[in-house]
Amino acid sequence: MAAHGKLRRERGLQAEYEAQVKEMRWQLSEQLRCLELQGELRRELLQELAEFMRRRAEVELEYSRGLDKLAERFSGRGGRLGGSSREQQSFRKEPSLLSPLHCWAVLLQQTRQQSRESATLSEVLAGPLAQRLSHIAEDVGRIVKKSKDLEQQLQEELLEVVSELQTAKKTYHVYHMESVNAEAKLREAERQEEKRAGRSASATTPPTPPTTTTTEAGPLRKSSLKKGGRLVEKRQAKFLEHKLKCTKARNEYLLSLASVNAAVRNYYLHDVLDLMDCCDTGFHLALGQVLRSYAAAESRTQVSQMQGLGSLEEAVEALDPPGDKFKVLEVHGIAFCPPQRFDYHPHEGDEVAEIRLEMELRDEILPRAQNIQSRLDRQTIETEEVSKTLKATLQALLELVASEDGDVLDSLQASPSTPSTESLRSTSSDPGTRQAGRKRGQQQETETFYIMKLQEYLSGRSILAKLQAKHEKLQEAIQRGDKEEREVSWTQYTQRKQQKSRHPRPSSQYNQKLFGGDMEKFIQSSGQPVPLVVESCVRFINLNGLQHEGIFRVSGAQPRVSEIRDAFERGEDPLVEGCTAHDLDSVAGVLKLYFRSLDPPLFPPDLFRELLASAELEAVAERVERVGRLLAQLPAPVLVVLRYLFTFLNHLAQYSDENMMDPYNLAVCFGPTLLPVPAGQDPVALQGRVNQLVQTLIVQPSRVFPPLTLLPGPIYEKCMAPPSSSCLGDAQLEGLVGENEPELEAGTLAQEDDLEGVVEAVACFAYTGRTAQELSFQRGDVLRLHERASGDWWRGECSGSRGLIPHKYITLPEGPEPCTPPEAPLGTPGGPSGHRRHCLVPTSPERYAEVDKAVAQTMDSVFKELLGKTSARQGLGPASTSSPSPGPYSLKPPACGRLGKNRGFSRGSGALASPSASPSASHPQSLDSPLKH
Repeated sequence: MAAHGKLRRERGLQAEYEAQVKEMRWQLSEQLRCLELQGELRRELLQELAEFMRRRAEVELEYSRGLDKLAERFSGRGGRLGGSSREQQSFRKEPSLLSPLHCWAVLLQQTRQQSRESATLSEVLAGPLAQRLSHIAEDVGRIVKKSKDLEQQLQEELLEVVSELQTAKKTYHVYHMESVNAEAKLREAERQEEKRAGRSASATTPPTPPTTTTTEAGPLRKSSLKKGGRLVEKRQAKFLEHKLKCTKARNEYLLSLASVNAAVRNYYLHDVLDLMDCCDTGFHLALGQVLRSYAAAESRTQVSQMQGLGSLEEAVEALDPPGDKFKVLEVHGIAFCPPQRFDYHPHEGDEVAEIRLEMELRDEILPRAQNIQSRLDRQTIETEEVSKTLKATLQALLELVASEDGDVLDSLQASPSTPSTESLRSTSSDPGTRQAGRKRGQQQETETFYIMKLQEYLSGRSILAKLQAKHEKLQEAIQRGDKEEREVSWTQYTQRKQQKSRHPRPSSQYNQKLFGGDMEKFIQSSGQPVPLVVESCVRFINLNGLQHEGIFRVSGAQPRVSEIRDAFERGEDPLVEGCTAHDLDSVAGVLKLYFRSLDPPLFPPDLFRELLASAELEAVAERVERVGRLLAQLPAPVLVVLRYLFTFLNHLAQYSDENMMDPYNLAVCFGPTLLPVPAGQDPVALQGRVNQLVQTLIVQPSRVFPPLTLLPGPIYEKCMAPPSSSCLGDAQLEGLVGENEPELEAGTLAQEDDLEGVVEAVACFAYTGRTAQELSFQRGDVLRLHERASGDWWRGECSGSRGLIPHKYITLPEGPEPCTPPEAPLGTPGGPSGHRRHCLVPTSPERYAEVDKAVAQTMDSVFKELLGKTSARQGLGPASTSSPSPGPYSLKPPACGRLGKNRGFSRGSGALASPSASPSASHPQSLDSPLKH
């Protein structure tokens, strides 16, 4: 077993040695291949450099010819710079007029000089430099071949030494094996000798045998002992001989091992490096000399251009953007001179040339002036912020531009000698290219942001100018109106207010569902070309909300929206009275709710894809024509309503400076309402296209929808008046006679409550009392006013606490106001809601009767005439009240709401005689009594 283990160890050592020798042989072959590859690369590099020099020479020669032709071409244009106008020719004849033209002339001169220098550079590159590179390539190939041969010789010697090491190792192993065997035999002989010596000693101890036997055994033992001693001596000598040979073989093996390791180490650490240096002998020096010659040629070319570049630099330093701008404006004064102001051209017979603040328009103009002032303040702040952002963005953009130019300049100045464009070309191939690309992308993003901010700033400044002009005109009109108002008597104002008072339309019974129903069937059954809810909401917004900020974007109060919707469902018109400017968002919500709930929708689902596809057309005329052709497939009643709606939205968008609702914002609000995305399609992906289609309809309603001659029906009017009694016909008036009596009785009770001198007001702003007498309240709190303490304070209560209330922080109810002292204006601008604030002085009912005596007499005659018509028609059956017909007046007296609701202050009373048997119609009723509907 020991012999087998020893054999396995010897075989393992031998395999390890052979693997090591094999790996070294592979390394040596790879070294030869690498040296050959390096030599080949150098030769290819030199060949490519030579080819580059020749190609570059051709390019420089062609470039020189191209520059010469280019300079001659632009020099012979004779003063054409984008045109041949007289101003352009004068600029060319006198370059000092514009600094860029001087730069242009210097640039042409420098181009000619560069053409000549490029021709010289071409000769140098194609001649000495290309030939020198070819010679270097030949030298490198020759030296590399000799170095390779030398390395092969060294590798053969190294392998021979390694082979001798293997021989010495084997010799050592053989002698060592013989020494071990001889030693084993010696030990065996010694053991045999010891055994013989022991037996001979034991034989002398027992009794003496017979005489004959003793004499015969004695000589035999002595002979055996002598033979054993000679064998031991012989084997001892043999062992010493083999041991000496093993020692010599071991010494030779160790010496060979040391020499081989030293040779290998010397080859790998010194010989290989020297061979590589041999391969490189003269290569770098020669290549450096060639490239220095190339750089010198380039430097010579650029040095010759320095004078021209210096002149160009001086011309660049003389660039003056502001000066050039004013010079252009001076030369083209006719084109850039502001035009004359547009004059006012009154229509025939109209002599009014200024904004008039009529009593009936005061409630509209005063809030509008205040809204414009608020919008002007916000727009000023926004424009200032945009201006700051614009300046910072411009500075950042200029820094990016300067940084990019600075990088180019640094690349040109990378060489310690004269700057060269070759350094820039080499830099463009480095990782700096990626950094330059990132800077370029950042510059483009900053540029886009700058243009966006510039557009925003210019738009904001234009809006500021328009708002400022409107505000100044309205302020002038308000000042004139305040002056004229002091000259108008209270009786005249009351009569105007009575004539302005609104009347509710009578209830109607519909056979079709209004909200959530079919609009076409509803129009056919009701006889309304435009449903009442659309017409009334549009009129209300036209009268009160064209300038309302965020109209259709801000959600209204849901309870109020539901209340208005239910009234329309009952056939009533809740917007005739009982609604104020506070309800604008709710009214807008009702209009959107109506169109959103239609079933089927206004735009059929089968036209959805075609409409979206037509809205994506780039050409406006083609897009409008395609959309109009598709909408022509809709029924005529639906087209009438769409034309009415989008004409109104177009008019509303014209006030975007004040209401901040341009066509796009309106399209965002009405897109999901009018064109819901059909089921199974992605609303997020299609909503943008839907908004684009609705925006097209808002911007181009006159071109998309048929005109009145082709499609008869109601047309939206930009200037509307509040609905009056003339809007109702005789049939509706007769229908109101029976229901008027309980409303008049209820109005008498409201009048008695209101004459007690207590008024409810709404806080427009939060206020914190500064003294113990002043009340504190929050915005929206309801305050009860008892009396006027001064021009700026009221005495009242809030949440059970009594004290002083500031006049400028509250809004009084709209409608016929209480008596106002002659020295105080009838109304002043209110809070953010834009309503008037009124001065209340309690007055007795007798004075109200004197003030409105003329109105009472007029209404009395109207009632008698209408009641006479009712008696004449009693034989024909009850009058229909389902559809409106024109008539002179309405039977219901005007009313106003407390805080925009159904309570008001009575200003006068009149005796109304009625032939009805109802006792409630026989006593005097107030003309301003509220109506409950």
